[in-house]
Amino acid sequence: MAGTVNGRRGSQQGSIRKPLVIVVIVIAIVAILGFSYASPYMTLDRLKRAADARDAATVDQYVDFPALRESLKQQVTALLAQRLDAKSNGNPLAALGAMIGVALIGPLVDAYATPDGVAALLNGIPPRGEPGERPPAPSQTASSPATDVAPAPGGTTPPSTQPPQPPQTTAGYRGLNEFVITYRHGVGDTRYSAILHRDGLFSWKLSAVDLNGR
Repeated sequence: MAGTVNGRRGSQQGSIRKPLVIVVIVIAIVAILGFSYASPYMTLDRLKRAADARDAATVDQYVDFPALRESLKQQVTALLAQRLDAKSNGNPLAALGAMIGVALIGPLVDAYATPDGVAALLNGIPPRGEPGERPPAPSQTASSPATDVAPAPGGTTPPSTQPPQPPQTTAGYRGLNEFVITYRHGVGDTRYSAILHRDGLFSWKLSAVDLNGR
């Protein structure tokens, strides 16, 4: 009789444990999926904070610099080619301009494939392909409050010294393993994108840019 009672109790406990195990498994799966979905947003926040602080060691964790360098090279080359095509119009100096443009690509890529360059990219300041171009200094990329300006003698107000407004930013998945942040300073302005690629189940790295904003 005792054995029968114990057997019933064991059966009841087993029937109770099964739903609990299922609930725990479902909660774990939902938590993993939620963390996986949020992981690129968290990576972007950490990367931007580290880049603004010029924390090179942390930036290096979240940037695939060889891939970013190659992407910058391709994008800046395309940018210069478009500019030269627009200006050539049979101009015999176009070839000279092309040679000068090619010579600019290496130094520009080297300058932007750095923590300073990453900070610029994530603050709405992409490379423009200009001669001698370098990322802005840290004080220029960090956001700061607007400065109040007192009226000048005679009642006139001097030109505003307010810093540029931050760009409009949208972010989202473009496929399971690609996350895109698009920047635009105003309606009609040229867009560009910074692209994160998945690096493991929950890890992401900045590895490309799209200066045409596609």
